[in-house]
Amino acid sequence: MISITNLKKTYRRGYESVEAIRGIDLQINRGDFIVIIGPSGGGKSTLLNLIGGIDHPTSGSIQYGDYALEKANEEELTIFRRDHIGFVFQFYNLLLSLNAVDNVLLPLMTKKISLKEARDKAIATLEQVGLSHRLNHLPSELSGGEQQRVAIARSIVTQPELVLADEPTGDLDSTATLEIIQLMHRLNREMGVTFVVATHNLLLAENASRVYELRDGMIQLKENE
Repeated sequence: MISITNLKKTYRRGYESVEAIRGIDLQINRGDFIVIIGPSGGGKSTLLNLIGGIDHPTSGSIQYGDYALEKANEEELTIFRRDHIGFVFQFYNLLLSLNAVDNVLLPLMTKKISLKEARDKAIATLEQVGLSHRLNHLPSELSGGEQQRVAIARSIVTQPELVLADEPTGDLDSTATLEIIQLMHRLNREMGVTFVVATHNLLLAENASRVYELRDGMIQLKENE
């Protein structure tokens, strides 16, 4: 599904060059649940941003099938992200003035469907993540775990092929963390959507297809222990 070859990302800081990603090779297959662990500053978020087309590599390739992501312009990247990728962030990134349904239906506003169809789809997706009783609640009226469920629902409402999750349990207590981990694994199994998760939480590594450690911009497959 996704083939990453000799991927590099270098940032300029004044007169210095900082190598955030150093020649990564990675294969991600359809239906995988990939977990990337490693210390803060090791390059996890940078790698996810590159895979998601949010940032541009300095060199190397990211192939989605026959589609070369690194060759796309900004407009093409926007369309590609909209149609193929869902994103989940540590701090949810919900619009505080919108209720759960309206937050989830936002990605559908670019689709050629009616508002009623979009709302019905958003409601069905919230039911899928266990929030049928919180449809009209604002983010401020939801717990952290519930807000992350809304964010996950938003990420899958367009039925993407890939979900990129950056520290999805980083701001949650232990109970909510376990619930979110179980939810993501269930969606991976039931929907067949591919997950790539960057995290400090080793619980997410349980039942993963593969676990990689990313440190100082270099990646290594972790063997089962």
